[in-house]
Amino acid sequence: MITVSGIPFQQSGQLPLSSIERVIIQGMQNDSVVYSFQSIDELSFELKLRKNIVESAREMDQGDSHFEPFEESYCNPGYWNLTIAGGFQLKKGVKPSEAILDIYRNSSLYAFECATAMIIIYYHATLKSIGENVFNQLFQNIYLYSWHFDPDLGIHTIHTEQFLPGDVVYFNNPDVDPDTSWWRGENAVVLEDGTFFGHGLGIRTAWHMIQLLNEKRKQGSIRSAFLTNSVTRPTFKHLAHITHIPQRAPVHKLQYIVIHHNESSISCSRYLKYLMTYR
Repeated sequence: MITVSGIPFQQSGQLPLSSIERVIIQGMQNDSVVYSFQSIDELSFELKLRKNIVESAREMDQGDSHFEPFEESYCNPGYWNLTIAGGFQLKKGVKPSEAILDIYRNSSLYAFECATAMIIIYYHATLKSIGENVFNQLFQNIYLYSWHFDPDLGIHTIHTEQFLPGDVVYFNNPDVDPDTSWWRGENAVVLEDGTFFGHGLGIRTAWHMIQLLNEKRKQGSIRSAFLTNSVTRPTFKHLAHITHIPQRAPVHKLQYIVIHHNESSISCSRYLKYLMTYR
């Protein structure tokens, strides 16, 4: 169910929708959870950002970036410094927007694991949603490593079995072969047609994702990989509000500590547990 200013929302042409946005609206309306918005603009922003997350995921799938664990990661040195941990630190003097766009424009120069891929997709989709000027003001200290994120993205996880396009879900592989530990799971974007995009596995159905992960289990395992009920999302409302604040002199923003865990392909909920341990 959707409410706007406390009133049940009824689509009557007042909000022009793309085909992806119509699927998102239908998913919200069919959910037992109430999606409440203060205004049509707030609802419109979430629809736009979710649509852009889906489109950014599909664009990454069509690119040439490789899946690699942290120790084998690489990036374009014209925009990023590769850290010893396998992270990408934005170079001084480089616009954040240009660095994120370069990952898509020159994708063959990049390799990263699937959690980092999700953060790249979030930044790329947010850039398309808010424009370069606001993006460059908000995200001046981008560091790409696993699920590390800028506080203004407001990334969080919830437990639900109802997925919407633009959500990120996690396929867990509990009996992963220790020799290929980077297949311990797969972070994947929910697409509008019910399929999922996971960096390294591409666009697949849930059944196919699970079968591919099952091929990476240790010998003798009888436990199947499975789709968890952990859903990761940015805080859409915060982004909608902060991007409409009149531009002013940048304010120093405290960044989250980076947890260099060296465990490729972990879930966001696992990373957040690590983060809470050190806060």
